[in-house]
Amino acid sequence: MSLSRRGLLAAGGAVGALAATASGTGPAAASAALGAGHGGGRGRRGVRTGFDRLADDGYRLLEGERVGVVTNPTGVTADVRHIVDVMHADPRVNLTAVFGPEHGFRGTAQAGGSQGRHDDPATGLPVYDTYLKSGQPLADVFTASGVDTVVFDIQDAGSRFYTYIWTLYDCMEAAALTGRRLVVLDRPNPVTGRAALGPVLDPAFATFVGRREIAQAHGMTVAELALLFNEEFLRNDPVRLDVVTMSGWRRSHFFDETGLPWVPPSPNMPTPDTALVYSGTCLFEGTNLSEGRGTTRPFELLGAEGVDRRWAAAVNALELPGVAFREAYFAPTFSKFAGKTVGGVQLHVQDREAFDPVRTGIALLVTAKRTWSGFAWRPDHWIDKLTGNARVRTMIDAGADTEDVVGAWQEDLAAFRARRRRCLRYGG
Repeated sequence: MSLSRRGLLAAGGAVGALAATASGTGPAAASAALGAGHGGGRGRRGVRTGFDRLADDGYRLLEGERVGVVTNPTGVTADVRHIVDVMHADPRVNLTAVFGPEHGFRGTAQAGGSQGRHDDPATGLPVYDTYLKSGQPLADVFTASGVDTVVFDIQDAGSRFYTYIWTLYDCMEAAALTGRRLVVLDRPNPVTGRAALGPVLDPAFATFVGRREIAQAHGMTVAELALLFNEEFLRNDPVRLDVVTMSGWRRSHFFDETGLPWVPPSPNMPTPDTALVYSGTCLFEGTNLSEGRGTTRPFELLGAEGVDRRWAAAVNALELPGVAFREAYFAPTFSKFAGKTVGGVQLHVQDREAFDPVRTGIALLVTAKRTWSGFAWRPDHWIDKLTGNARVRTMIDAGADTEDVVGAWQEDLAAFRARRRRCLRYGG
């Protein structure tokens, strides 16, 4: 495939391409993001985001276009100015609309909520709600907005069930339906991009917490996912896609090694520590135990009424790499067990290089079921939507141990890793 004129624009004179086009019916361009992974390092202030590089280049990728931006509070510069405010004030950009995902553009809504259609008080720009819209209804929103190009810039958390990557997928599909171009501005995977982990979604279990067949911890950036989506899942009607890669980011970087400011991408993702455990402990949303919502340590604290020290003892006995478990008691202020004191565990990640969040999540489920007689799955089998299949639930119910459950998805995971490899754009 070929690079578009826009795809060949240099980033502020830096060696390599600013962006790559991944439209057409063939595989995503191997030449995408020629400069990716070069420059910078582990030192602070080493990473420049896709937006940084776009701005450095004078927004030439958006020249002559009416632009709409899909973003939320994480769409910030290194000095924590919001990109919508920056672009709105810059005469080189014709920014005409904003599109808000789950939790809203300015982030005022809790889980499962959005801000609805309104005008942004700071800029006066119309804000359109994308939450739970897909296909033609979302395409109609893009048409109503009058934009030529849709720009996506949202910080991901690295997990299949974190909904922003499916907002990206839905926007790609809707942009393709209307003939619009979509530009993805890349940001780091906060838990590194070293490996894909966990079960791969079975399409029969597709929902907004997992539209397509990717691993539970995908190990990719949003730009890499966009290339994968276009190549694997939208190949019959691909979007005109440009991705603007980062400079200075390497696959081994955790978020605190980037020098970038952390803005909570959702109310229950307050720190990069939360993201580190989330792809495993979010599975407790599918049970009758609290996943720590309503505490200052969501997804690090887990528990329920009646749980005691036996759970922490059982999971510590497994000697899982990189993590220890403390017997803990807490009282959530909202969500499950609001206002009640519950018992459970707190995860303490001691070696994040060795820590496997998905294996840990499975071990916690197995030991919770064995040590607490009150354990139950949510009646709607939400756990199947989170794991992407019924196998995890049925194996645990049948008495399988952690290694049996983890072993059951290895063949599917190996196949996903092979597909994923073609779309990776960063070294290290």
